[in-house]
Amino acid sequence: MEHQVSLHTIRKKIDDVQRFLAITLQIANAHTVDFYTGDIWDTFMAVSPEDVLSQFSASAAAPGTLQIGTLETNFGFCHETGKLVDIGAFLQAAEHHSLPQLGVAMTTEMLMKMLSEMDEHLKCNTAPEPDDFMNSKKAHEVHAMSYLVAFLAQHCRVKQVIDVGSGKGYLSSHLSMQYGLQVFGLDSSSNNTHGAQERNRKLKRYSRANRRSNRTRQGQENFSPSEGEQLPGVEKEPREGWEGMATENVAPLPGTQMNDQVSMDGNCLEPVACTVENECLTDPFLSALSLYVEEPVCTRVPPSQLSKEEKEQRMRENLERKLKKGRKSSSSNLFLPLTSYVTAETELKEIIPELKNAVTVGLHTCGDLAPSTLRMFVTRQEIQATCSVGCCYHLLTEEFDQRRWDQALTTGQMEIVASDVGTEVFGFPMSQYLREQMYVCGRNARMSACLALERVTAGGGLPVESLFYRAVLHVILKDYYNAHKSEKRVGNVYSKTSSFVEYIRRALTKLCLDGSKISDEDIQMYHDKYKHRICEMVAFNRLKVTLAPCIEGLILLDRLCYLKEQENVSFGALVQLFDPLMSPRCYGLVALKVLP
Repeated sequence: MEHQVSLHTIRKKIDDVQRFLAITLQIANAHTVDFYTGDIWDTFMAVSPEDVLSQFSASAAAPGTLQIGTLETNFGFCHETGKLVDIGAFLQAAEHHSLPQLGVAMTTEMLMKMLSEMDEHLKCNTAPEPDDFMNSKKAHEVHAMSYLVAFLAQHCRVKQVIDVGSGKGYLSSHLSMQYGLQVFGLDSSSNNTHGAQERNRKLKRYSRANRRSNRTRQGQENFSPSEGEQLPGVEKEPREGWEGMATENVAPLPGTQMNDQVSMDGNCLEPVACTVENECLTDPFLSALSLYVEEPVCTRVPPSQLSKEEKEQRMRENLERKLKKGRKSSSSNLFLPLTSYVTAETELKEIIPELKNAVTVGLHTCGDLAPSTLRMFVTRQEIQATCSVGCCYHLLTEEFDQRRWDQALTTGQMEIVASDVGTEVFGFPMSQYLREQMYVCGRNARMSACLALERVTAGGGLPVESLFYRAVLHVILKDYYNAHKSEKRVGNVYSKTSSFVEYIRRALTKLCLDGSKISDEDIQMYHDKYKHRICEMVAFNRLKVTLAPCIEGLILLDRLCYLKEQENVSFGALVQLFDPLMSPRCYGLVALKVLP
């Protein structure tokens, strides 16, 4: 396939980013809670926080204009001390090595045009309008991703989609409803799958009310089809079950015409009710439902007026209808939420017996689930294509992270960890290229990769006060309790307090420490002692945010490199699917299998 980024180019880009991060990753891996106890600012910085913040202000006022120093440095770091001395050089290098500037990502439009050039039957039609039954962020994500996934499904001539980590089923329901695809939503939380089923039930109830409302409105307008007249797009006599649904309001797969509702194997694309939240009950998305989702209302004779033979006949008919409905339920329900914990080793056909060739999709799959989705695509013959958008990089497992060995040594589990070498599957690195280098990123750096540079640049601030409180808490723990780390999480304490003193009191209680060792006056004294240094934390965190696109870029390049290394993958690309201001984790990995 033309216009692909070659494996050689990807490895070269990885090398470039690695060289930059070899010098700068120390900033991303510095933990904010150790900011004062570890004297982070003086350790890494040879300039004042005011100098750092003024550079950001200057670049924001005049984009592209930085005060580049004349010092001979390594990306702005002094060769001798290793400290940052040239902010302008650092910012320029960070932008150059950020994912948007690496030149390896493409837009959705570029990808679909590329696939259309390969397949003359594919055309980039206009996508349906976004729906309002979700918040704006989710609607933006679901709308953009479902359109591309439907396009991939048509390109691969498949009708089934596996939504890995489907959550509340927003994407699954949209794919099934708008594009008539059979979607299996896999999620490890039974609450999510049960919630999806409940929304399905509410949707069916709403569809009946919506149908009655439409009929009443039509009656008020003195409109009724004459005998034998057919409503536009609706069969004269709807067939039983889902096959009888009208398809005129179901969006065609991208590249098909509105009257082309036939799948690649000649079967009708069967739309089905989707799952929605309570607030969607007046949403225009539901207008895509056929008025004939339910069987037409008919005049029914009360049982009391039936003869014995007629009652028995009705009972037999009801029983046959229920049996028939049960047999058809698995094939006619185009969105089926399933509770299952998915890994790279999961046998999909054991979970989904009716599985045929399919496309896998993952919208913001957490931690190792995104790499597992890609590995599943590579190793499962029935998966023809994948579209995966990951998130929560800090939850990735790293194969060569020394902390894992250190923790095992502390807990006496060295033998267990050693036995896993060569057999355990990790989230990072994925590519053989980085695995051969035994590359380590670090948890704090991966957490920094989750930061949203575009939002911060556009004026979205960081939770500075909560980070400041946490850092000063560690100073108190060190001075009063001889503790350098808090093993328990206290991150949610801040939201429940109204002052620094109350925060410390709650945190000490949660950490099971004796609060009588320190008075309220002394607690306040610590706050006053460090509050004038909060600008250091603000400036340092801005530098960490600047590195976020570079670290995320390395993680995603590693995944793309992994796909390119596979012999059975014909195409792999990094695609910007979303607006980064709306959805910071906006890049997805798209790949296709080699056709048999």
